[in-house]
Amino acid sequence: METDLPKFDSAFSIDFVIFGFEAGELKVLLIERNQEPFNDWWALPGNLVENNESLDDAATRILFELTGFRDMHMEQFHTFGSVNRHPLGRVITVAYYALIRIIGQKEIRPVTQYAKKVSWHAINELPKLAFDHDEIFESSIQKLRRRLGYQPIAFELLPEKFTLTQLQLLYEAILNKKLDKRNFRKKMLSYGFLKELDEKQKGVSYRAAKLYKFDRRKYFKIFQNDLNLES
Repeated sequence: METDLPKFDSAFSIDFVIFGFEAGELKVLLIERNQEPFNDWWALPGNLVENNESLDDAATRILFELTGFRDMHMEQFHTFGSVNRHPLGRVITVAYYALIRIIGQKEIRPVTQYAKKVSWHAINELPKLAFDHDEIFESSIQKLRRRLGYQPIAFELLPEKFTLTQLQLLYEAILNKKLDKRNFRKKMLSYGFLKELDEKQKGVSYRAAKLYKFDRRKYFKIFQNDLNLES
């Protein structure tokens, strides 16, 4: 990509893969870039690390500038350092992933002119992304699938009160495969970390289902084995 922008010898950047779950779909938050290179392209939220910043401080700043989010749990998952991954010079990026509940979130707006807008995109309908962000996203979803087997990450994406159907749809969206309904529910309930509530769904046109909550304390107390839902 030809550009008249000044080049640099080397730099570090931060890129985010922010996951959410809504209407049975796993989604990722993208920005529409408002500057070259890749002006008008969709991209993962990210920017360069300043010389006086630690990686985590830079991540906190960049996240707020591009999404308006603060105090989000985020975790590094990989470093990408291909020589030609950025058209302006050598840029090594540290990728983070984060999980948030879309329901109840206020409208997301960038607080910098670097991004025109921010919006959620279903992971099965992503546009072509700027730089090597397609590769970063693919790495993140593989990481998410692996962690689903030994960490309670799915519950970070669900509302506080949820149905077993919502839980199964989330697992299927992350794993990109159908799961047997009876087997899934039997296994999830057998673990003992789902608290059945004396409540049902409200405002639905179909038969209201029971609601559950995730008991985090009980999870960490009793859970020792992988959440193997495929056998």
